[in-house]
Amino acid sequence: MDLKTQVESFMQEAIELRRDFHMHPELGYQEFRTSEKIADYLRGLGLEVTTNITKTGVTGLLNADVEGPTLLMRSDMDALEVKEESGVEFASREPGLMHACGHDASMASLLIAAKILSAQKDQIKGKILFVFQPNEENAGALNMIKEGKLIETYDPKACMAIHYWPYLETGKIGLTAGAVMAGTDHFHIKIIGKGGHTGSPHLAVDPILCSSAVILGLQAIQTREINIQKPTLIMVGKMYGGTASNIVPDYVVLEGTARYLYKMTDEEDLRGRMERSIKSTCEAYGATYELEWTDSHPAVYNDSRVVDFVKSVVPRISDGKLAIVEERSTAGEDFSEFTDRIPGVFIHVGSGNQAKGSSYALHNPKFRLDEDAIQIGIELHVRTALKWFENMSSKA
Repeated sequence: MDLKTQVESFMQEAIELRRDFHMHPELGYQEFRTSEKIADYLRGLGLEVTTNITKTGVTGLLNADVEGPTLLMRSDMDALEVKEESGVEFASREPGLMHACGHDASMASLLIAAKILSAQKDQIKGKILFVFQPNEENAGALNMIKEGKLIETYDPKACMAIHYWPYLETGKIGLTAGAVMAGTDHFHIKIIGKGGHTGSPHLAVDPILCSSAVILGLQAIQTREINIQKPTLIMVGKMYGGTASNIVPDYVVLEGTARYLYKMTDEEDLRGRMERSIKSTCEAYGATYELEWTDSHPAVYNDSRVVDFVKSVVPRISDGKLAIVEERSTAGEDFSEFTDRIPGVFIHVGSGNQAKGSSYALHNPKFRLDEDAIQIGIELHVRTALKWFENMSSKA
């Protein structure tokens, strides 16, 4: 049986797995049912399973008992605090929670890939580490790597992950060298003024007015201070303060993210530039400030050699009907913690199909996924792994 036919024979199981995960979404570090199901499935394949890594993380090691390198293949597991409005019959049964980012399909794809690869153990000269990582939405990768000692224990020579992507039509693959997903840091700014009556603003220090100026100043950093060839976004997503319409509040809070599609250096120094701008603006308005900065994760950086390798595999998938396109995004993705340590590739697998209603954006309550794309994801995993070991073997 050829590989495409094998994948097709497991599609019903893949869809059932995906829909089960979809009906039972769990937030980061709370994926208890999810991780138990994954661990049981991997044990059923005869893999060496490790559980409870950074609470809910799971790994499954396929050891071919033949000396050779290790390939790491990763899926995320967590859902979102989104009230589902997709209208599908297998919608979330957990109030206020939803798999609105395709992680349910990613898990199903990697599990079926593990099943097919386990049955073809004789073609693998080395090991495959299947990593099911919790809390991707809040940067859980680094904890998984450190607590699981994934690098020291397994010494992987390459890593791979996919993300189902509604912004590309099913049948298209986003495969690009360099930065493909943004590095993301979070900031919390408290602008401290002096409260008073809105009828006597001269006796107060208005933190709302100052905050408006702070936001405008931050925008100048990304458009005037950073090289335009280094995409940078500084966005305030939350602003709050005040108690009544006739009161000047004591403070206003701004919360947001700084995103960048390049390898950050001291030259860019977003935090330093932002603090300089905030400080000078507050001084001009007679206010003070407090800045809390959280480093989340760097940009996902695809290794050009691994990208070229995967490009050589793609023509074998879906009867050669896949189209490779350039795709980058300023959304964050903590797979960067893997690609910062191991040569790797992050692949966008198109899952958009307007006719099926699967073109809603990620994190949208109406998000749907074209399940035809899952077959592409499985075949991509399996063919890449088999070809990688074949190539590594020929170089030995």
